[in-house]
Amino acid sequence: MLTGFDFLMDLIWEKGVMTFSQLPLLVLVGFSLTTLLTLMSGCEKSLTPEDRPVAVADEQPQQEQTALLEQTDSKSSPAAQEETGLEVVTLGSGCFWCTEAVFRELKGVKSAVSGYSGGKVPNPTYKAVCNGTTGHAEVIQVTFDPKVIPFTDILKAFWETHDPTTLNRQGADVGTQYRSAIFYHNEKQKAEATAYKKQLDASGQFKNPIVTEITAFDKFYPAEDYHQDYFKLNPGNQYCQYVIRPKLEKFRSKFADKLKKDESTEK
Repeated sequence: MLTGFDFLMDLIWEKGVMTFSQLPLLVLVGFSLTTLLTLMSGCEKSLTPEDRPVAVADEQPQQEQTALLEQTDSKSSPAAQEETGLEVVTLGSGCFWCTEAVFRELKGVKSAVSGYSGGKVPNPTYKAVCNGTTGHAEVIQVTFDPKVIPFTDILKAFWETHDPTTLNRQGADVGTQYRSAIFYHNEKQKAEATAYKKQLDASGQFKNPIVTEITAFDKFYPAEDYHQDYFKLNPGNQYCQYVIRPKLEKFRSKFADKLKKDESTEK
């Protein structure tokens, strides 16, 4: 690539003019021209989402977020469910990276999308949800085939893969965004979730009372792209290695007969 110095030296040799006192000016002009030519040549490397810090990646373009929301809503509408025979439920059990990794492996689960639900602020960002100012919980929206996996098995996986007795907390993750919650999409789900919760409390499986919120679903906002399928796409991340992986291995051992064949052997 042509630099500012090349340009100046060509000019000097052609004109044959330069004095010693002009050398500092030559250096300054050379640097300036080099920078200008670099920018004009388009050689500057633009940041990819992976290169950016979380604060930058968090600002997902509004049109992308809206498109993902519309796509999710179209799949979870009552008409779409009736047509396909699928059901949708929205679950919160702490960090959605963990929950998504678990539910993606269950037979009959068609998709698990990380996002936000239960709040009052439209189109929340991850940063705003983490600040605890929007009222949203980190959730996953699960689309499943009830002919393959009944809702009671969804509830079993939900309640046995987090601590539903700690209010607004899962391990080191503290805040209302980490609350245990079931956002039901129909009255049948509400009845089954309520009955299952009473059964668990009566069984003594947990030392303390279950504090899981069981609330009618209102809105779901998909999280930013870099949160989706986070465990699979970021295997070297320390949180994935020391928090998600042990949890996933325990889940695979306990729910071995419920797993998709190609997922249970994934390392």
